[in-house]
Amino acid sequence: MNINFNKSKGLVPVIIQDDITLQVLMLGYMNEEAFEKTKIEGIVTFFSRSKNRLWTKGEESGNFLTVKSIDIDCDQDTILIKVIPENIVCHTGSFSCFGDKNSKGFLYELEGKINQRIDEKVEDSYTYSLYQKGINKVAQKVGEEAVELVIEAKDNNDDLFKNEAADLLYHYLILLKAKNISLEDIEETLMSRDK
Repeated sequence: MNINFNKSKGLVPVIIQDDITLQVLMLGYMNEEAFEKTKIEGIVTFFSRSKNRLWTKGEESGNFLTVKSIDIDCDQDTILIKVIPENIVCHTGSFSCFGDKNSKGFLYELEGKINQRIDEKVEDSYTYSLYQKGINKVAQKVGEEAVELVIEAKDNNDDLFKNEAADLLYHYLILLKAKNISLEDIEETLMSRDK
């Protein structure tokens, strides 16, 4: 990665993005030393213009940003870092410096939680107990939830319909895990159909 640190007097802007939801979390600046430290440690370190020193995000709050990937833009003067945030990112208490948590990426976050409960064999988890019953039971549960959603679709109670839709989607994600297929795989299939 050849970053042009000379273009802006030794500092380049760094966009921080949630690796799962793709929500933009914050903007900071790095000099070459902060960039190298970030690559080596796997935790985002900026150059603080106000403190005039290296500053690891979370050094005081504990809300570290764990690096998942680093990309450089086409002009080699801006860095994009995808991270897993430890907690809230903004010093104001918001999830992101650009506002609250964005629900558009929540399905991927939920998929991650489902996968974690199954992979870690969380014994008191409904998700894991259903998964343990096998593919037939998981598929049957998805079918039951689909029927319940269809029934609610014929009525006029939007709250019940939304709850049944959420139940179906939750169980669908468990079924994807049981089939070893990701939500991203399904998204790619849908995108391939987009003409």
